[in-house]
Amino acid sequence: MPEHRIGTREEWEAERDELLEQEKELTRRGDALAEKRRELPWVPVDKDYAFETSEGTRSLAGLFDGRSELLLYHFMFGPSYEAGCTVCSSIADNLNANVPHVGAGGTTMLLVSRAPLERLHAYRERMGWDNLDWVSTVGDDFNRDLGFLHTEEELKPFLEGDVPPTVELMAKRSGTDVKGYVTEGPGMSVYAVSDGTVYRTYVSSARGLEVPAMAYYSLLDRTPTGRREAADMWLRRHDEYEAS
Repeated sequence: MPEHRIGTREEWEAERDELLEQEKELTRRGDALAEKRRELPWVPVDKDYAFETSEGTRSLAGLFDGRSELLLYHFMFGPSYEAGCTVCSSIADNLNANVPHVGAGGTTMLLVSRAPLERLHAYRERMGWDNLDWVSTVGDDFNRDLGFLHTEEELKPFLEGDVPPTVELMAKRSGTDVKGYVTEGPGMSVYAVSDGTVYRTYVSSARGLEVPAMAYYSLLDRTPTGRREAADMWLRRHDEYEAS
């Protein structure tokens, strides 16, 4: 544990009260942003995307499972991967626990990836995600159109530069090379169906996923040492911590 400033109870209470006001303001700001998300215009989905599911090939409309809203997490598990991305796996741990509650609220939540369906389902069984269903895209258009699939030309500047050791480690843990790993991108996309038409209502990626999908970061942000990202890439799949 690193050295830290020591104070009296009175000093702590004064600074905590000041911080609490800022936290309340952040909460109010979050409420306002949530309202702006709901006010975004809906965009009709005019392309016939297809997905492999346990029940056969389905359209995007066929993924709603009788509900009016659909939330998809674009999980980094490409055709060259032997295992799902470690970070995406930690996110799926959180999503899996919330599926019953999100479903009760009228929204179907699924994972979507490009790897073959049988490989996705085998990995889901390993991870114990009994609430989350997983579908495989037919073709590349769905992830590509949303910006979650990158071409070799787009990746060339990154691949020819100094690739961060963390990226190399994440690629190795997924059983692929760096190019195969960063070809995929994580993200979240949300849809609504009304009068038979499917609309895209929201898309987010990168750090936009932290608050809704990475609860452990919010918890660690409240500890003295925080996320400890600079010290070590401590994140593992949940069945790998004991071995590490």
